[in-house]
Amino acid sequence: MFDLVAQGAQMFLVLLLAPLLTGCVRKLKARLQRRIGAPIWQPYRDIRRLLGKEVVLAGNASWLFRVVPYLVFAVTWVAAALVPTFATGLLFSWSGDLIVITALLGTARFLQALAAMDVGTSFGGLGASREVMFASLAEPALIMTVFAVALIAGSTQLSTMADYLLTGQAGLRVTLALALVAFVIVAVAENGRIPVDNPATHLELTMVHEAMVLEYSGRHLAMIELAASLKLLCYMSLIVGIFCPFGMTLGHGGAGPYLLGGATYAAKLVVTATLLATFETMTAKMRIFRVPGFIGVALMLSLLATLLRFVSGNL
Repeated sequence: MFDLVAQGAQMFLVLLLAPLLTGCVRKLKARLQRRIGAPIWQPYRDIRRLLGKEVVLAGNASWLFRVVPYLVFAVTWVAAALVPTFATGLLFSWSGDLIVITALLGTARFLQALAAMDVGTSFGGLGASREVMFASLAEPALIMTVFAVALIAGSTQLSTMADYLLTGQAGLRVTLALALVAFVIVAVAENGRIPVDNPATHLELTMVHEAMVLEYSGRHLAMIELAASLKLLCYMSLIVGIFCPFGMTLGHGGAGPYLLGGATYAAKLVVTATLLATFETMTAKMRIFRVPGFIGVALMLSLLATLLRFVSGNL
């Protein structure tokens, strides 16, 4: 029973922290730009406001356009909930495979791109084509990064990876450093952050994610926005859980170790949010046709990390 409560606590923890993480990044960016900015709980207000608004649909919208927001939210929530946050070896940790999480996030992207083209607007098609173009490079880089880390840990299961790295068996490896840089680049691209995309703009020449959701409103838009926050939290949890797993509780612990692990996880999220806000403030938005080269760097680094693991087991 305690294991079930711990697993349920992790599922609702990621759901509650996702909007807060988005609000923290926005607040930190505003302060770095010498602006006051909205409070960190503003995403909660936006979601509550959107849930109370009427849904406006295009006349030619099909059933797919209505169902996709809920499917994208559900799939992204499952992916984020399977990532170990404050402890390893939870009740559903056996299903927390990194390849499965990659497939779930890819399914959410596919559904959202399909819904963007459903209404037939030019902006929806533009955003969907750009999203698929970036994904064609980001997904292979992500898979190769998964293989590089899995070859070191001996498994693609996230709890096993975190346990292996947490016990210090891996040590300092060039392979892990290259995989970390590649994973960070993929995370930036997958979440539509600067320099790949600017989540705060609606300009036709720059937007990717926003172009796909322009036709949504009301509770549908609330589900899409909450899914975007969960996706950002999922990638940050993967980074801190795989490459920086200190503070996590090994195996089955009591309430005390779980609370300590949760506090450590929150602190690591604050650090990653600060780094993301600082990077976005110091970096300019790239032109669309330069983005494939940026993501291609992640693909090359992940390939190099995998080759190094094969060539030399000590690297």
